[in-house]
Amino acid sequence: MTRTLPPNLSEATFDKVLAELASVVSRPNLIASGDDLAAYADPFLPGPENPQAFAASAAVLPASVDEIREILRIANAYRLPLWTVSTGRNFAYGGAAPRLAGSVVLDLKRMNRILEVDETLAFALVEPGVTYFDLYAYLREHGLRLWVDAPAAGWGSIVGNTLERGFGYTPYGDHAAMQCGMEVVLANGDVLRTGMGGIDPGTSWQVYRPGFGPSYDAMFMQSNFGIVTKLGIWLMPQPSAYLLGEIQCRDEADLEAIVETLRPLRLDETIRHHAVIEGGIRRAASVSPRSQWYDGAGAMPESAVAAMLDKLGVGRWNLHFALYGAPELLDVRYAMVQRAFARIRGARITAAKYAGDAEPGGGANRNLAGIPSMSAFRMLDWRGGAGAHVDFSPICPFTGRDAMRQYTLAKARMAEYGFDYYGGFTAGERHLHHIAAVIFDRNDARQTDAAGDALRSLMSDAHAAGYGEYRAHLAYMDFAAAQYGFNGGALLRLSETIKDALDPEGILSPGKQGIWPRAWRGKRGYT
Repeated sequence: MTRTLPPNLSEATFDKVLAELASVVSRPNLIASGDDLAAYADPFLPGPENPQAFAASAAVLPASVDEIREILRIANAYRLPLWTVSTGRNFAYGGAAPRLAGSVVLDLKRMNRILEVDETLAFALVEPGVTYFDLYAYLREHGLRLWVDAPAAGWGSIVGNTLERGFGYTPYGDHAAMQCGMEVVLANGDVLRTGMGGIDPGTSWQVYRPGFGPSYDAMFMQSNFGIVTKLGIWLMPQPSAYLLGEIQCRDEADLEAIVETLRPLRLDETIRHHAVIEGGIRRAASVSPRSQWYDGAGAMPESAVAAMLDKLGVGRWNLHFALYGAPELLDVRYAMVQRAFARIRGARITAAKYAGDAEPGGGANRNLAGIPSMSAFRMLDWRGGAGAHVDFSPICPFTGRDAMRQYTLAKARMAEYGFDYYGGFTAGERHLHHIAAVIFDRNDARQTDAAGDALRSLMSDAHAAGYGEYRAHLAYMDFAAAQYGFNGGALLRLSETIKDALDPEGILSPGKQGIWPRAWRGKRGYT
């Protein structure tokens, strides 16, 4: 395998850098070759991108803030680019691979302590290596009546998902909004604590985000301005009871009515959480491979989709919702939901009620009950072979018209490139997250190339229609950032001004979210 070097460093100089890094973390925690380094490549890279364009030169795994500061001292001295990951499992968007080839991955997974959990005030303070499974196990082990809100894959980092503005499924599903207090190491090694964490010693770091003066927490989300080493997250108090429900609608056009019916129930907080409107193929992929229903080329024909959904007994659209609180309140709110959705012809509603400490059956519903799972990964078997996916993730207003517009746009474009529409919408308060996954066999070069082409076309279509993505695969970060073009890209200019002030040598995650430091700005490319 050809060795990848950091840009502007000779092999001899890089060997010297590696020796210095090893003296900080010990040799076993410095990875510079072999299969262990291969783990820092993007496992789902769509084509026709060149894997070497996102190859790491090494990975270094610190165990403390002091070790991070020493690594930063070395990186500044050699102008060595570092690519920070918490656990590197965000596979739909690039995994642990760096945007700038030759970067050293700064992998924080050894920093995996749960530093505090307060049951009375319902918060936790965690390091980047703590996963949703880890925190869930801790809460159960200690008998704490708190729920953790997890995204689709519970093996991910709480810190990493929150910083990427990920979302889950309970009333605490807006992870960025539930964050309170950060510890951050800046590029020069300075350590700060945001908000009330600036009081030393303090009492309110995880209960009041702003503090005194400007509030900086959001500045470190989806950015490369610092390294977050501790993060406070609010947890949901265990409700006395909860209800899990599903509403199935059989017609494609029902999406508009579902959204219009759901919105007022979200706004008046009858439904208080991130309800999910799941497309039929997404639901089918959780229980079966595509080959069971259709083995032809291109997107599944409508007749095959309809036959599959009939056989499985699921809807073209399937709304998953939950209600939380006292049993008598659940009854009243469920009656309100039933009345509202009875207006959609043919809608079928089912529900089950549970005590607050009871566990429901398997599948996605467990996420609605504060239980992390890995059910989302069943999708990888849909196309067969070596399953992979990349996600198209635009935001739209919470209206039926916008949801239908995005759905029809995505379905048509995905079919053009030979892919089924695998997707759905997650309901915020006034917006919808639309996640449409392009699922492909990464050992099939035609599918891999088509996946990359489809993603670029989808992003262009969305921009032309006035929509923007809230996340993007690392290969398309520059493309996504360029679409936020008001006043000649004033937003990106501001980000790069801040970047150059905080990180003059440009060592922290160059190119993340399209933010390039002055030293590497020539590497920008609209893939």
